[in-house]
Amino acid sequence: MAKKYDASSIKILEGLEAVRKRPGMYIGSTDKRGLHHLAWEIIDNGVDEIINGHGDTIKIILNKDGSITIADNGRGVPIGMHASGKSTPEVVYTILHAGGKFEEGNYKVSGGLHGVGASVVNALSDWMDVIIYTDGKISEIKFKDGGKVDVPLKTVGKSNRTGTIVTFKPNYNIFKNCKFDYSVICERMQESAFLLPRLTVSIEDRTEDIKKSVEYHYTDGLEAFVKYINEDKDKVSEIIPIHGEKGGIIVDIALQYTDSYSETIESFVNNVKTIDGGSHEVGFKSGLTKIFNDYARENGILKNKDANFDGSDTREGLTAIINLDIPEELLQFEGQTKGKLGTPEARVVVDQIVYDNLKFYLQEHKAEATKILDKMMGSRTAREAARKARDEARLGRKTKKEEANISDKLTPPQGKNAKINELFLVEGTSAGGSAKQARDRKFQGVLPLRGKVLNTEKSSPADAYKNEELNTLIHCIGGGVGADFDCKSINYDKVIIMTDADDDGCHIQCLLLTFFYRFMRPLIEEGHLFIAMPPLFKVTDKSNSKKFKYFYTNEEYKDYVSTLKNNTYTVQRYKGLGEMNPEPLRVTTMAPETRNLIKVNIEDATLAEKRVSVLMGDSVEQRKNWIDENVDFSVEDEFEIK
Repeated sequence: MAKKYDASSIKILEGLEAVRKRPGMYIGSTDKRGLHHLAWEIIDNGVDEIINGHGDTIKIILNKDGSITIADNGRGVPIGMHASGKSTPEVVYTILHAGGKFEEGNYKVSGGLHGVGASVVNALSDWMDVIIYTDGKISEIKFKDGGKVDVPLKTVGKSNRTGTIVTFKPNYNIFKNCKFDYSVICERMQESAFLLPRLTVSIEDRTEDIKKSVEYHYTDGLEAFVKYINEDKDKVSEIIPIHGEKGGIIVDIALQYTDSYSETIESFVNNVKTIDGGSHEVGFKSGLTKIFNDYARENGILKNKDANFDGSDTREGLTAIINLDIPEELLQFEGQTKGKLGTPEARVVVDQIVYDNLKFYLQEHKAEATKILDKMMGSRTAREAARKARDEARLGRKTKKEEANISDKLTPPQGKNAKINELFLVEGTSAGGSAKQARDRKFQGVLPLRGKVLNTEKSSPADAYKNEELNTLIHCIGGGVGADFDCKSINYDKVIIMTDADDDGCHIQCLLLTFFYRFMRPLIEEGHLFIAMPPLFKVTDKSNSKKFKYFYTNEEYKDYVSTLKNNTYTVQRYKGLGEMNPEPLRVTTMAPETRNLIKVNIEDATLAEKRVSVLMGDSVEQRKNWIDENVDFSVEDEFEIK
């Protein structure tokens, strides 16, 4: 039975000064991701209440002044005096490592293990206002300037409801050029609603004149999550639920096989997304591989002479959501931001529960088991057929014809230092010629691409390995391909996609991004993939041709020319890299000291998987619907030569 949750439950460990000095140590970064981490810390407190059976609703409001309001209907923060002599809310929101999650018995499971959330958010905010509903009272406390008490705790009314409402405005001198993103918060909270069937979450955006709002509630939980991810894919199996508990660890999994060639595994612990995986994912994969090999041998699908399926065979086309509830005494995260589970017991528990559940399921669903095993046999056959091409890509074995082909295409850097070298992937021979002249020969290489590369979302791995353009790309980058890809062995620190600023250029970008996402994903995850930003406009003073400026967006261009008099300047609109002479291309797009690059990363793996499947897959109808709902066709190119 849970202990009483009151002022005596709160334990003080230390203060806040270090947070303001080194915020990155506590929230990971001070960019957009770090800003949203502040919201997650407060939201997770409400989620922890719901996980432990207190409350069922969270409401989030993005306010026009840059602040955010987060409300839950949990028990409410205790309002009594703490043993330290301060009110308990003051302790919770101003003392680092103070919280009810440190006291045994208050929370059976909790994502906020480190207990620094509320105080860190306060430390990095201009102000914070906390309203608490508990003990039949409405209480309020206000803070300013990074955690200083502005208005001490006081009773402001009476109420029988319970819960906590936190409104805070981040210090935007710390989080420069950032703001809360409605879509990012929606994506995160939709995940929480999938994971907690009892949760109803509503989000409202009041930052614009036209307000936006959404509500999420899913009674089917993880099965609804899998259905959401796979709605654009052809299914090989039904959704398979897995549930079990061992050693105090509760395991919930839903999985489904589709006809795609990739795998999607999303894992969570106590409602916290473990983006870097951990022991629970290792246990899931090992249990999955063992049961399918055992089942295949017991039923004569794999003969004595046959080798076992490897892990990639058993996971091809798989979508799986893994969610664990782990008691605090067993919970080990690696790092403050809780991206990777370190609990060793979780591996053994998940392995055994997956094996036992799937063994029963496959025995009870013979026809479906046969379809899944047929998929795995096809995967193994394709893997073996592609092994030669993949090994050649990985080990660098090339025929004389391939050597000549690559030599004809690639202009390598003179230097051999892979830690500084850069490879530009350039659209067409014309742009490639300009890029070769514009590059810094010491560390920049250029690989022109012939037309549009293969759409690997619609192609088998074997087809991708055999494709001439992609094979050349694989050889040039180094590091291998597919499951064997190793970022430590790549030949370049930066791989930079450089295409024209038109429809064809954007399409080529999408095709290349799809290839890297499917076949060299660590290249993205470890920060080696970039997109170049060539200028759209060059504005030159008519009276002095040496006075000119480059502009990379329509907005910058229009703002600038609005300050000029007509007939005093000329404008060049660049619609292709081939139109640019080598020197302008070098200065604007290739030279590290003057260029702009977009770093490609994966912020939300679930969203990335859906976008790639919809936009690059076979379903024309799904793609058309997404474009109709998400692309504004009213924006026009207002370019006009003066």
